Amino acid sequence: MRDIKPYKTLVFDCDGVILNSNQLKIEAYYATAKNYGADDMQAQALVDYHIKLGGISRFVKFDYFLKSILQTTVTDDAIQALLLDFGKEVERRLLHCEIAPGLEILRNETSDIPWMMISGGDQNELRKILAIRKIDHYFDAGIFGSPDNKDQVLAREGSTGNLQMPALFMGDSRYDHESSTRAGLDFIFMSDWTDFPEWETYCAEHGISILKNVGMLRKDCSNNV
Repeated sequence: MRDIKPYKTLVFDCDGVILNSNQLKIEAYYATAKNYGADDMQAQALVDYHIKLGGISRFVKFDYFLKSILQTTVTDDAIQALLLDFGKEVERRLLHCEIAPGLEILRNETSDIPWMMISGGDQNELRKILAIRKIDHYFDAGIFGSPDNKDQVLAREGSTGNLQMPALFMGDSRYDHESSTRAGLDFIFMSDWTDFPEWETYCAEHGISILKNVGMLRKDCSNNV
C-alpha cells in the first residue's frame, strides 16, 4: 500500500465512496422506469444495465433504456423527462443517506492536500446535495459530474493544472479504476458500499489496493496505506 503524503490531489468518487448511495441509486432507476410506464422486467433491465456500467453517466443509461429496452424513439424530450424524474427520485434519497465514516477527520488530517470529487452523477445535483449535507467545502478543488464523463473531467482538470499530479483516486467501480489509470492517477478501491459484483476478482487480477472505506485511509495517514 502507499503513503498518501506525497500526493498533490486526492480524488473521490461519490456514490459508494463518499455517500452510501449505490442501493439508493438502484431504487431511483427502478422507480424512474416504472414512472415512465415500464413494466417490472423492463425496469429491472435498466437497473441491470446501470449496475453493469457503474460510474457511467445517466444520459447513456437512459438512451439505452429508450432505444434497447423500450425499443422506442430516443428524443430530447424523452431524455429530459427521464432525467428530471430521476433527479427527483435521487435527491429525496441522497439527502438522508450515510456519509463515509471518518470523512471530516480525514479532511482535517489532509488539510494541505486539495480534494476533488469526480462522479458519474449530475454535476448540479451533486453540488446541491453536498451543500445541503454540508460537506461540499471539503472538495476545494471542485465537484464535477455529468454530462461530462470521468475521462473528460480528468483530462480537462489535468490540462488546466487544477488536478495536480501525483494524484490518488478513490473509487468503487471498474470505470473508476479504468478512467483514473488512463489519466495517470494511482487508485484505491473502496469495498464497503460497492455494487460492482465482481470487484474482488477484478481487484485481484489488476493488483488493486483495497480499503473498506475512506475512514480506513484516515487511520493510516501517517503510515503506509
